[in-house]
Amino acid sequence: MAHQHDTPNYNRAFSLGVSLNIVFVGVEATCGMLTGSLALMADAGHNLSDVLSLLLAWGASVLATRKPTPRRSYGFRRATILASLLSAILLLLVLGGIAWEALGRLSTPRPVSGGTIIVVAGLGVVINTATALFFVSGRKRDLNIRGAYLHMAADAGVSLGVVIAGLAILATGWLWLDPAISLIISAFILMSTWGLLRDSLNLALDSVPDTIDPAAVEAYLTDLPDVATVHDLHIWAMSTTEVALTAHLVVPHRWSDDRFVHQISHRLRDRFGIDHATLQIERSEAEPFCKQAAPESV
Repeated sequence: MAHQHDTPNYNRAFSLGVSLNIVFVGVEATCGMLTGSLALMADAGHNLSDVLSLLLAWGASVLATRKPTPRRSYGFRRATILASLLSAILLLLVLGGIAWEALGRLSTPRPVSGGTIIVVAGLGVVINTATALFFVSGRKRDLNIRGAYLHMAADAGVSLGVVIAGLAILATGWLWLDPAISLIISAFILMSTWGLLRDSLNLALDSVPDTIDPAAVEAYLTDLPDVATVHDLHIWAMSTTEVALTAHLVVPHRWSDDRFVHQISHRLRDRFGIDHATLQIERSEAEPFCKQAAPESV
């Protein structure tokens, strides 16, 4: 039995976020090339990856609303998980390029314009913070939206770091601060992205979502009146907002009607956040028994 969330529509947030960041990427990359600042170029490259990540998340959220078909019985919900995973991988690739260039420039620092860095990166703090706020309300319940939020929140912090680098260069004249701050930026983004990569990879591999305790779900089903045992229990994410469950319940001493199954499904949704529960009722554990009840070979 499937239950749909009242999922907020983030189309306006995505369109505004993408538009603002495309303009900012152009401004920042141009200023970075004119001033020779790797910090600005690094931040522009990261912002470009965020534009692509926003587009991925936006496209996935739109696909997730499409109706199921006979060939795709779950529709395109899983696109949100794949978008989160691709977004994290894209970010790691960009970080690798930034770190490689920064290490090269540590040995041969180049003159940069600290004043330009401060102005442009300061603009980035404003734009990235505003974009992150578009997604702050959905970051806890939707991994896809969380990915968009984390990218933009990290960018706001990164741009603030670039401002600090510009001020330090103006005060000290130490040109090595530009590539050094780029490495710090890369480390900061890596730490903030690791959780997204881990969670999206787990969901892509049909792991139980972190928000659900599988032992608690099994204990709940086993403790139901007249339920003798539970087997073939599976819990996985259909999307970044919907969770599915299948299980076989052995109920030998009770006539289990539709109301019994519907009540369990509703309780699974209300108590554990499991939206789509498919339950198979069996009468006996004796022969001939369900082959799924046998322990799986390791």
